Amino acid sequence: MSSARASQQAEAVARLRPLPELRLPGRGSHPLRSVLTRVAAAIAILAATVVLVYLDRSGYRDTVGPKLTFIDCLYYTTVTLSTTGYGDIVPATESARLVNALVITPLRVMFLIILVGTTLEVLTERTRQEWRQARWRNHMDRHTVIVGFGTKGRSAATTLLRHGTPAKQIVVIDEQPKALAEANALGLAGVLGDGTRNEVLVRAEAARASTIVIATQRDDTAVLTTLTARQLNPRATIVASVREAENAPLVRQSGANTVIISSDAAGQLLGVSTVSPQVGEVVIDLLSYGQGMDIVERPAERADVGLSPRACPEPVLAVVRGSRLLRFDDPDVDGIRLTDRLVVVRTARAART
Repeated sequence: MSSARASQQAEAVARLRPLPELRLPGRGSHPLRSVLTRVAAAIAILAATVVLVYLDRSGYRDTVGPKLTFIDCLYYTTVTLSTTGYGDIVPATESARLVNALVITPLRVMFLIILVGTTLEVLTERTRQEWRQARWRNHMDRHTVIVGFGTKGRSAATTLLRHGTPAKQIVVIDEQPKALAEANALGLAGVLGDGTRNEVLVRAEAARASTIVIATQRDDTAVLTTLTARQLNPRATIVASVREAENAPLVRQSGANTVIISSDAAGQLLGVSTVSPQVGEVVIDLLSYGQGMDIVERPAERADVGLSPRACPEPVLAVVRGSRLLRFDDPDVDGIRLTDRLVVVRTARAART
């Protein structure tokens, strides 16, 4: 009974939490900036009108005193621009009335438009953002979610974009507003929050994602994020990165399909480059998509069927057969089949064509 009550309390607390902020790319103006701009314009109109009335103060009649002071001009301007005036100060000469009709009245109209337009724009901007977010959620399906937009997450997003993944099909999750601003600059949507929290992943539509990339800074965070993501989406391909090799089994047990050990990968590349700098350069070239040589996975073509990987025109590194990854020299690869996928090396220019 106590556990059920605790579960209900946890659900109630979760409902009281504000939804994680969703930031979509675009150059929409910030409501506060728009308000400040309009306030500055209103003050400029007010100041210009005060100057006009003060310069022509002899043409006005005041029921209190014979001559208008600067304070009287300021008072007359404020009540005239914001209302129709109280009638205690009125233009008496033809020139003053002409200035009121041709200059001050248009300024009054502009002043009122600014005051009313500011409220309308803030409400319109909020409605527009809600409409954009609802439309974005309806179109999110089979997309990629990147948790963590540090060096690893940014590189993963850049590589996906270079491989032809549309920017609208990538969603970034990060706790830093600056990171989300960088993601928005690349045309990516972002969710501000902790990727270990279920509601943050739900906000990024991770339940409908085809791939979830976990590029957090800490290994324990990667484990928790993988667990949460796998419970939310049992079918997604989860690719996670960890710093230490000893934590890789934990991430795999949590549900990751592929685990990249960043420290080992960097160390192995350093070792290869030390033994043979040329080999290290080739590996870096292969990892840098769009420059020099690229590793590309493509479907087998009819011209490839029946050939051994060594006989193909392009260098074949591996054959993907069903869920198995077979090296080019694996004896099980007796001949390429039409249903296979080939991991080949080609020049970056050929990869783009």
